[in-house]
Amino acid sequence: MIGRRGAVLLMGLAVLLGALAPAALAARSETVEIRSRTGTVGRLARVVVDDGGSYVAADKLAAVLKGAWNIKGTRATLTVGKRSAQFVRNQSRVVVDGQPVVLDAATRSVATGWIIPEDFLAKGLPRLAPGMSAVVLEVKKPVARPVQGAVTFEELRHRSYPTFTRIVVEMASAIDHSMNQGRQEVRVRLPRLSITGARTEEIGDGLVKEVRLEPAGSDAMLRIVLESRAGEVKATALQDPFRLVLDVYRPREAVTGGLGQSGMEPLRLIVLDPGHGGHDPGATGPSGLTEKEVVLDVAKRVARLIEDDLGVKVALTRTTDVFVPLRDRTNFANKQRADLFVSIHANAHPRSVSEGVETYFLSSEASDNDARQTAAIENGVVQLESPASKTKGDLLKSILWDLAQSEFQQESSFMAGTVQDSMTRSLRLVNRGVKQAGFYVLGGAAMPAVLIEIGFMTNPKEEKKLATIAHREAVAKAIYAGLSEYKHRHDQRLSTAAAGAKGAR
Repeated sequence: MIGRRGAVLLMGLAVLLGALAPAALAARSETVEIRSRTGTVGRLARVVVDDGGSYVAADKLAAVLKGAWNIKGTRATLTVGKRSAQFVRNQSRVVVDGQPVVLDAATRSVATGWIIPEDFLAKGLPRLAPGMSAVVLEVKKPVARPVQGAVTFEELRHRSYPTFTRIVVEMASAIDHSMNQGRQEVRVRLPRLSITGARTEEIGDGLVKEVRLEPAGSDAMLRIVLESRAGEVKATALQDPFRLVLDVYRPREAVTGGLGQSGMEPLRLIVLDPGHGGHDPGATGPSGLTEKEVVLDVAKRVARLIEDDLGVKVALTRTTDVFVPLRDRTNFANKQRADLFVSIHANAHPRSVSEGVETYFLSSEASDNDARQTAAIENGVVQLESPASKTKGDLLKSILWDLAQSEFQQESSFMAGTVQDSMTRSLRLVNRGVKQAGFYVLGGAAMPAVLIEIGFMTNPKEEKKLATIAHREAVAKAIYAGLSEYKHRHDQRLSTAAAGAKGAR
C-alpha cells in the first residue's frame, strides 16, 4: 500500500509539474515582446498562475502600448489611442473596439493588480492596436545548484492523512539529515540549515501533536512531538525545489484494526463542505443572492437527511458564515478520518444563459475550457486568504507535493457519476455532466472527494430558484439520494469482498 502511494505521488508530481507549474522548475523564464511594423515596442514578463494559465500584467501592457488602464469596481478598460477594450473581473469575455472576444481564461485580480490571459495578445491586440503583435521569447537562466556553507530555510508545512502525517521542510539547496525516533518524539538534525528563531506548527491529529523547527548551533533541529505511538517514520529528500519529506505512519494495527479481511470499511463519516463564507461571498446573482448563503443552507439540509436516514455521521467544514481557507477544509476531513468529502458550490459564468448542474473530481487535466475556468474561479479564493496561507505559491504546492487524491481518483469519479445522475433525474435540470479539473479544495483529500455545482447564480432563472426553500430542499434531497445510492453500491461491494475473503480461507 505504501509503495503504491509513493509511486502514485511521484507520477502525479511529474504530470502536474509539467502541466501546471513551469515556473517552479526555475530553469527558465519567458517574456513577451510586443512588436510594431517598424520594430520592438517593449517587453512584458509572462505571469504563470497556480492553475498553469499564462497571463500578462494589465497595467504593464498599457504602459508598453502607451495607453491607459482604468479600473472601476469589477470592470476595467484598456485604452490605446481612440480604441478600447473592456474587461470584467473573473470573466473571459472581452469587448474590443465594440466587438466581443472570448478568451481561453478569465481576467483576474491578484495581489499585484489585474492580469489578462495571454491569448488576448493574439485575439484582441490586433484589433485594439492595429499593426501590433506579440512574440514569446525564452530567456535562459542558470540552474540553481547546491551551495557550500549555510543553506537558507524556505518553508515548513504539514498535512494529515488517515494512515500517516506528512511534514515537509523546504530549503534553498540540498542538505543531509540524521533521524532519531523515540517513543514521544522524533528528532531530525538538518546540518547547515539556517533558521532565525523557532517555528512551531500545531497539528493535533491524534498522531502528531506539533512540529518544531529550531536552531541548533550551526544546524537546525526538527522535533516531531507525538500524541500517540508512531509506527514507521520515512524520510525522503526531493528536489525542484529542494525539500525533506517526513511521513510519520500510524502503527499497522491502528490502521487495519477496524478493517475486514477484504480491506474495505463501511461508510461511517461524510464531511460536507459548504463553499466560500465570511468575507468570501462566492458567486453573486443579479438580485444580490450570494453563493455562500445558498450552499450553507443546502449542506445543512443534506446533513440532516443523511443522519436521519443513512445511519452515517456528518461533519461540516463550516456551520456559520465564516471564512475557511481551502487547505483547512480537506485537512479537517483528513483529521476526522472521513470516508467521503463532498464540497457544495453554485456556479458562475460570463454568459447569463448558462444553466444546469455538474459534478467534478480532481484531476491534473481539465475536461474542457469551461471546467478550467470554473476551477480558476473557485481557486481564486486563495487570494482572500491570509499571507501565511499563500506563502511561496503555497496551496498548489500542497497539491503537488502532498498529493494523495490520485489514489482515490477512480472512486471519486464513480461517486461523481452517481450524484450527478441523481441530481439531473430528480431536479430535471440541464445535465452538464461529470467533469474533472484541478480544484485546490479537493487536493490532499485522503478519501474519495467531489465538488458539486448545484446551479448558476449568474442565471436569473436559476438564481430565483436557489433563493427558494423548496428548491434548496429538492437539491438537498437529490444530493442525499446520490450519496445514498453510492453507499448502497459500496455496501454491496463490501459484502462481496468479505464473502470472497471468507471463501478463500
